[in-house]
Amino acid sequence: MTVLSRVAAFLAIVVLSGCATAPRPVAEGVPPKAALAILVSIDGFRADYLDRGDTPALKALADDGVRAAMRPSFPSLTFPNHYALVTGMRPDHNGIVSNTMEDPQIPGVTFTLSNHDAVTDTRWWSMATPIWATAEKQGVRAGTMFWPGSEAEIAGVRPTRWNKFDQKLPSNDRVDTLLSWLDDSKDAPLGLATLYFDIVDSAGHKYGPDSAEVRASAATVDAAIARLVEGLKARGLYERTNLVIVADHGMAPLPASQRVVLDESVDVSKLRYVGLGAIASLYPKPGEEAAVTAALVKPHPHMTCWEKGKIPARLHYGTNRRIGPIVCSAQTGWYITTAASQKKKKKDDDDESARDGGAHGYDNADPLMRAVFVAHGPAFKSGKTLPVFDNVDVYPLLAKVMGVRGEKVDGRLAPVAGALR
Repeated sequence: MTVLSRVAAFLAIVVLSGCATAPRPVAEGVPPKAALAILVSIDGFRADYLDRGDTPALKALADDGVRAAMRPSFPSLTFPNHYALVTGMRPDHNGIVSNTMEDPQIPGVTFTLSNHDAVTDTRWWSMATPIWATAEKQGVRAGTMFWPGSEAEIAGVRPTRWNKFDQKLPSNDRVDTLLSWLDDSKDAPLGLATLYFDIVDSAGHKYGPDSAEVRASAATVDAAIARLVEGLKARGLYERTNLVIVADHGMAPLPASQRVVLDESVDVSKLRYVGLGAIASLYPKPGEEAAVTAALVKPHPHMTCWEKGKIPARLHYGTNRRIGPIVCSAQTGWYITTAASQKKKKKDDDDESARDGGAHGYDNADPLMRAVFVAHGPAFKSGKTLPVFDNVDVYPLLAKVMGVRGEKVDGRLAPVAGALR
């Protein structure tokens, strides 16, 4: 072999060695690609519940990961905020402006949590795109184990796996269903999953946030989260899974005596209302606009009312067509009602308006409305506490962790970027 041939042979060996399958070095501080992101909601889990000593599994995740008190969007209600979390859009922009609402483009229908036809109607959800729809369009499979909006087709797609909401399904069974999806999808694994627990919120409404029942329900959910963690470990997924655990809002005490009765401020025969409680959307009847507005848009004890276009800018609320001409917001710990409604509800011992209990939906600046936030996994730092941030910022964080190109949203990554490694 000539000298030239030997050189050529040596160069060939070098080139082939460079094409071998040896792993590339990983930059220091960069986590391995996560197999799965799981978004968990504990409805009504106020931020300070985390330090009550009832939730050791959740506290351990927080101590080893990232925690924060998260500011909900206004109004601090269940459906608006669950959709804000997964769309990165505030209720005024995501279209789910309240738990109860109307739309002039969907005449004759009132959207309520119990109206299954409305909850599954794409038209109510089409103003924003949830992250599971964006993920599916980019080839990332998603499974939603209960989440508001997940029963409807949105942006032309559905999650790969989803279940019709069943409030009676125990917390452990919800976890087991999600784990079974992971077992069934090994050949085409899920990249995103959601999980939802509602018993803490239910106990908070019925018994109040400082009750033994709330603490017991929090402990039950904590046991379910521990079950999820153990299930992930058993499947070899835990070290490659990013868990983001949130709530939609907090909870305030609601004494039965603290009611704002609209009849005492306005002739209720001159208006109709869509939803009562911490927030009310009011529609003056034709010809009564001036009289109703004059009666309501002025100082009241324990209630503030605005014309739709004059709601304070900090609330980011008042442009959507589904919001009534007049919006009234109760002072924290008070509830807006009518004399007729109050009389009817007092007959029902299970109704939160008939006895001391709890409520939410109030001004989102109130610390009692702050929601828990915990993040744990390879993408997140350990032992980190973030300043209070808006819940719409969860969306860009999830998109970043998943490697998904997010939609243009209200949320920003900057306030939560300190959570990332």
